[in-house]
Amino acid sequence: VFGGESILNDLRSAIQDKLIAAGKPPAEIGLPDVIALDHGAARGLADYVRQSGYRALVLVTDGPCLEAAGPAVLPGLEQTGISLGTVIVHPNAAGDVVADEASVVQVLLDIQRHSADACIALGSGTVHDIVRYAAYTSGIPFLSVPTAPSVDGFTSKGAPLLIRGEKITIPAIGPAALFADLDVLAAAPVPLVAAGFGDMLGKYTSLFDWRFGSVTANEPFDPFVYEMTRHALMSCVSNAGEIGRRTPEGAAILMQALIESGIAMLIFGQSHPASGAEHHLSHYWEMAFIRSGRRQLLHGAKV
Repeated sequence: VFGGESILNDLRSAIQDKLIAAGKPPAEIGLPDVIALDHGAARGLADYVRQSGYRALVLVTDGPCLEAAGPAVLPGLEQTGISLGTVIVHPNAAGDVVADEASVVQVLLDIQRHSADACIALGSGTVHDIVRYAAYTSGIPFLSVPTAPSVDGFTSKGAPLLIRGEKITIPAIGPAALFADLDVLAAAPVPLVAAGFGDMLGKYTSLFDWRFGSVTANEPFDPFVYEMTRHALMSCVSNAGEIGRRTPEGAAILMQALIESGIAMLIFGQSHPASGAEHHLSHYWEMAFIRSGRRQLLHGAKV
């Protein structure tokens, strides 16, 4: 409950109930304190920040994401009276905002300059990857405000970073709380929504690869996590038209599936359920484009 108003669709409670029923202790998984998915959910961020006792915050975003979601987030944060610094991550020479050393260092410097005790990631997957590692390195939590239903990594504890042009995933932290505002998500650009749908379609490959590896190479396998990911995939496939029309209902279906896919990885402790051969190819193309100075394609489009 925030400011006396209940967030109607608190996914955390539903997911926690499923975990308890499956005999998986939620406390060991590291779920965010809040997983809010609803109209106006971003308004709950300010009350959460106030109740958490933070003194100084750094909001990390890029130009388009700030324009898209800033009006839903900034007024409430400014009314808290908490010190707030805004970091707009610079694009690289090709014009893309990427999760590389330069972006991470830019955010780290602003965290230090503002003496921040928490970060806010206002953006899609790239901004979150930058923030999760910068916050982890600084020893502070971060809060997630997705601006598009574009990837399943919002709750991830691994940061895929480009280090000297090579894509590597580095241990980091997941968000302390996630506020997914349907009014913002439903207005996301078509390519970003399509990328999120593409990221979910990639589960056809990842789930097959995971099951194949368990049978042929005795890799660890979890039927509960498999079914959780498969259910998220099929919810998107069954509602492809609604998602494609970018209705609030479609945005809710896609975002919930992306969040559940991310939490499935948290439960299993590895990315096998949602990342197979299709992700290896995606990372290869990303590195190849960086080396040749070409503009990036969205992660979900490559997947």
